[in-house]
Amino acid sequence: MTSQPPSSPLPPEQPAEEVPTCYRHPDRETWVRCQRCNRPICPDCMRDAAVGFQCPECVAEGNKGVRQARSTFGGSVVRTPYVTWAILALNAIVFGAQYLLGNRVTLQLAMWPAGVAMGEYHRLITAAVVHGGIFHLVVNTWALYVVGPYLERAFGHVRFLGLYVLSALGGSVLGLWLDPLDQPSVGASGAVYGLFGAIFVVNRRLNMDVRGIAVLIGLNLVITFLFPTISWTGHIGGLVTGAALAAALAYAPKGNRTLWQVAALIGALAILLALVFVRTGAILASLA
Repeated sequence: MTSQPPSSPLPPEQPAEEVPTCYRHPDRETWVRCQRCNRPICPDCMRDAAVGFQCPECVAEGNKGVRQARSTFGGSVVRTPYVTWAILALNAIVFGAQYLLGNRVTLQLAMWPAGVAMGEYHRLITAAVVHGGIFHLVVNTWALYVVGPYLERAFGHVRFLGLYVLSALGGSVLGLWLDPLDQPSVGASGAVYGLFGAIFVVNRRLNMDVRGIAVLIGLNLVITFLFPTISWTGHIGGLVTGAALAAALAYAPKGNRTLWQVAALIGALAILLALVFVRTGAILASLA
C-alpha cells in the first residue's frame, strides 16, 4: 500500500498594508510624507520645500529663524500698491456719486468749519474724497497716481495710509482754525501736498537729488496763492503735516523703529485732535 506524502501547508495570509491618512485630515488617504517629520500630508497640507514637501508646522518652525524682508523704512514689502489704488478708486466712486446725486453729496462731505464745530467731525476727513469738478479730480488723482506708489513702497501699506490720512486731516485742521466759518472746501489736495512733502524728506534721507520735488512744491505753492478759490490752508496744512510725519518715519532709529514710528503716528493724531477740540470749543463760545 502506497501512501501519499502530506501536502505542504499553505503560507499564512499577509495582512493588507494600512493606507496612511493625513495627520491633519484623517478622512483623506495619502502616501506623501513630510520630509522633516515624516508625517503623512494631503495635498492641502503640502508646502513646497527644497526637496519634496513639508507640513505646515515644519514650515512655520523653519521660518522662525528667517528674517522677513522689510521696506526701506521698516514696513512690509510692497509689490502692489493696494492702498494707492484703493484711494484712487474711492475718489472716483465719490465723484460718480456727486455726478449722479448732485450737490447733496458735496454738502454732506465737504469741509466746513461751522459744521465741524457743530459735531460733524467726519468732514475733516471726508472732504479729501470730494472734488469740485472733473479737472480738480484729475489733477489730484494724477498726482496721487504718480507719487503714491513710490511712497507706499518706501513705507509699507499701513505707514503710507497713516501718512495720507493724517496729511488730509492736517490740511482740514488748519482750515478749521483760519478759514471763515461758512467757507466750504473740498479735495484731496491737502493729502497730496503731504505726499509732496514726504517725498522731499524721503529723498533727503536717502541722499537723493531733491531739486525736482523742491521746484514742484514751489510752483504749486505759487499757484495756490495766485488763485483765491484754492484753499491755501488745506495745502499748507497738508504739506507741513506730511513732511513732519515723513521725517518721524524716515529718521526713526533702527532699534525699535516700529515702536518709534507708531508713537509718531499716534502722537500726530493726538495733536491734531487736540487742535480740533480747542478750536471747536472756541467757535461754539463765539457763537453763543
